[in-house]
Amino acid sequence: MSSTVHLAVYDTLADWEAGYAVAHINDPGFQREPGRYTVRTVAASAEPVTTMGGVRITPDLTLDELRPSDSAMLILPGAHGWEAGGHGGMVEAARGFLDAGVPVAAVCGATGGLALGGLLDGRRHTSNAREYLAGTGYAGASGYVDAPAVTDGELITASGLHPVPFAREIFARLELYEPDVLEAWHNLFATGDPAWYGRLMEAGAA
Repeated sequence: MSSTVHLAVYDTLADWEAGYAVAHINDPGFQREPGRYTVRTVAASAEPVTTMGGVRITPDLTLDELRPSDSAMLILPGAHGWEAGGHGGMVEAARGFLDAGVPVAAVCGATGGLALGGLLDGRRHTSNAREYLAGTGYAGASGYVDAPAVTDGELITASGLHPVPFAREIFARLELYEPDVLEAWHNLFATGDPAWYGRLMEAGAA
């Protein structure tokens, strides 16, 4: 497996949705193989993009340079325009990744884009709400799961309201942490209970 995780970037990207995932992929603390993965950004063009929070990002590479064989995963955060087919290039990239057996993780609006592209049909998935995806007219509604985040094979989907469960599914698929570390990490950030911090320290030191 490649050691590069690719983060799709575009104007109005929702900063918080992939924030936990990206930060902890880049933080070697408690990882099974510290520093195994690096994150590179990919966009439709080489022009800088501006996130919803006003952060300006210059992409590391463009879609025409992206190859599934060079990637461990493609992460697709939400942004304006997904539901209207505004990120068609990213949908086709996701199709190529899934066809090649390389994981794709989509959250919030990106799930709407994948629904429009038919990539949720026949796969268990989730999103912001059942009604949100129904509005796309997609054919995969029978596979909808009412959960914060869902993994089905190589596809991870999540609600934009649940960036921590989204990160957890990403970490599990990448085998970033040992299971007890992953459990403690998730419960600490999901609940805020300081008891889980102690559990995390113990698990990480084991």
